[in-house]
Amino acid sequence: MAFPIPRATFSWVSSFRSSSLSHSHLLPIPLCLSSPTHSLTPMRAFDTLASLSNTTAHNPSSPPTVHKVSKNRWKPMCLYHTQGKCTKMDDAIHLEKFNHDCSRDLEVNIAELKHIRSQNLDFFLVLDLEGRVEILEFPVLMINAKTMDVMDFFHRFVRPSEMSEQRINEYIEGKYGKFGVDRVWHDTAIPFTEVLQQFEVWLAQHHLWEKELGGRLNQAAFVTCGNWDLKTKVLQQCKVSKMKLPPYFMEWINLKDVYLNFYKRRATGMMTMMKELRIPLVGSHHLGIDDTKNIARVLQHMLADGALVQITARRNSDSPENVEFLFKNRIR
Repeated sequence: MAFPIPRATFSWVSSFRSSSLSHSHLLPIPLCLSSPTHSLTPMRAFDTLASLSNTTAHNPSSPPTVHKVSKNRWKPMCLYHTQGKCTKMDDAIHLEKFNHDCSRDLEVNIAELKHIRSQNLDFFLVLDLEGRVEILEFPVLMINAKTMDVMDFFHRFVRPSEMSEQRINEYIEGKYGKFGVDRVWHDTAIPFTEVLQQFEVWLAQHHLWEKELGGRLNQAAFVTCGNWDLKTKVLQQCKVSKMKLPPYFMEWINLKDVYLNFYKRRATGMMTMMKELRIPLVGSHHLGIDDTKNIARVLQHMLADGALVQITARRNSDSPENVEFLFKNRIR
C-alpha cells in the first residue's frame, strides 16, 4: 500500500500459538456478547486519519482533521475473547499482549459530530464474511447511526458442514494459518446453524429483531463492502446448511455504492476506500473481525463527512435469488 500502516509486524503471529493464548480449559460460548464481561460501553470511535468536508464536493483527500490518535501501541484482538471464551482475563501478560476492547481502534472526536446527517436507521450492523467454499467467520459490529459509537459486537468462527476433516484442516491452515489464529479457529468454531441461533439472541437482546414480528431488522441494516456477503454467500450457506434464509438477510447496504454516489468516485474495495480517505489499515486484511473494524472506520468517516447511508439492495420476498439494486449509479 502507498500509505503507512500503523500496526505490529507479523512477528505477533507466533503469539497466538504461544502458551499465553493457550486456553486448555475453555468456557462455554455465551449466547450473547452483552454479558458483563463482553458488553461494550459506547465509545467515541475513530483512530483513523481522515477529513471532514464542508463543501458539496466531499473531497476525500483533504487534510486529515477528524480522528483521535491512539496513545497506546496497537495489539491484536484476543479471538477467544471476541467469542466469549477467554479464560485469561486475570493474566497480566496475556492482557498486555492482546486487545480485549473491540472499540479501541474506532474512537471519534465528539467535535466532529456537527457534520453528521440524520439517518433513516438507528443502527448499522457492519458485516464481513470470510470463506469461499463455506463461511468460516461471521463478525458483526453494531454502530450507532447518530453518534458513530460502537455499541457491541458479535463474532463467531464457523465450522463447515459438508467438508471432510482433512479438507477442513487444509482449508483453515491456508486461510488462518498465515495469521497464526488457526488454533483459535479449531478451538471455537461451531456450525452455521448454531451461529445464527446465537446471533438471533444477540439481535433480540439489542431489540433489533423479533421473530414474532416477521423476523426483519428493526431500525437497523447490515453494511457490507460489496454485495457478495449477503447476495451470494449467505444464500449459498443456507442451502448447504439445509435451512431457510432468515428474513433479516433480505436487504442490506453496499458501502461501495454509497461511497460512489457520495464522493462521486469509484472504489472497488475496502482498501481503495481506505487509501482515498487516508485511513490506515488496522489488523490483518482478510481476517474477518479486523476487516469488519476497517469497514466500520470507512463508514464512520463517511457519516462524519455528512453521507446519508441508505439501503442499496433488496431481495424479492417470493424469490430470494432475485435482488433489486436501488441505486442507479452503482459498482457492478
